[in-house]
Amino acid sequence: MRELKAKDIMTRPVLSARRNASARDIALQLLSGLFSGMPVTDDSGRVIGMVTEYDLLGNLCEGKELSKLTAEDIMSENTITADVNTPLREILNIMLDKNIIRLPITEEGRLVGIVARCDILKAYIEPEFVTYL
Repeated sequence: MRELKAKDIMTRPVLSARRNASARDIALQLLSGLFSGMPVTDDSGRVIGMVTEYDLLGNLCEGKELSKLTAEDIMSENTITADVNTPLREILNIMLDKNIIRLPITEEGRLVGIVARCDILKAYIEPEFVTYL
């Protein structure tokens, strides 16, 4: 692996929810953004949780109404993050070890980006196929 770091491939700006955001509104953001989860941050931009499609679907399966739930109600806490200077190899190891799809990236403790598994693939794979429209 080339010596890339999180800051070299992370997606930014990154969309996050506040703890009082409606679970329904988070679901709409996920659908419109074509991604499957988003970090939850406090007022200072520190990651306090993550809401994923899995969290949303689990609550729907339990018969709960997303419009009556907040991010804080359904988020996974103790979210793993990585610093902007974390080597990509370490990020990949975390993702594989913990079965994580996306990892919030922080700088001085505040959310600044996100790295998804597909971002890592894009960084290392050169396309052999090209489509011209």
